[in-house]
Amino acid sequence: MNTPKQLLEAYLEAKDLNRPPVILACYTPDAVLTYSIATDTISFPDKVLGADAIAQTLVREFRKNFDCCKTYYVCDSIVDDGERIDFIPWLVIMRQASNSALRVGKGYYRWRFKSDETRLRVRAMHIHIERMDIIEDRDGNTLRALQSALPYPWLPPATLRETFERLIQQAAGFAFLDTFMAPVGSPA
Repeated sequence: MNTPKQLLEAYLEAKDLNRPPVILACYTPDAVLTYSIATDTISFPDKVLGADAIAQTLVREFRKNFDCCKTYYVCDSIVDDGERIDFIPWLVIMRQASNSALRVGKGYYRWRFKSDETRLRVRAMHIHIERMDIIEDRDGNTLRALQSALPYPWLPPATLRETFERLIQQAAGFAFLDTFMAPVGSPA
């Protein structure tokens, strides 16, 4: 993993597929994870220190609460200088394990990287959670419909908008997607 894009894809592999060792491989041992959360429908600690603690929070503990997770980077391309990505919107579609509810959320990431002699690694990551809605979906049909309709993990904003507009037109039960048609805008 020698590019920021490869590190972003590795992060999703770790989180979405429940692979904690991937976090340990692509984060520095002293990496820092911070959160800002604008909703009360989900919670995480404000700050997590160290790759192992990050793997515990983002993968092991996360997996106890959520499954069938797909996280999408909502962008046409990433802008990085090899050391940082200041803003990349995300969309998540997953199931809450305790009650089979659909969870749809959006926010943005900030990334900082560190290069040593052999590879690039994540040294800091910030996750902003703007929304995390809870939708009844006991049979999982809505989750499967949404995930199968979107390219993973790179999701161009125009594709997101077009797909959600089409789904909303097809069935009234998809009306909640209106809130998620556009990615979170860049913070001021």
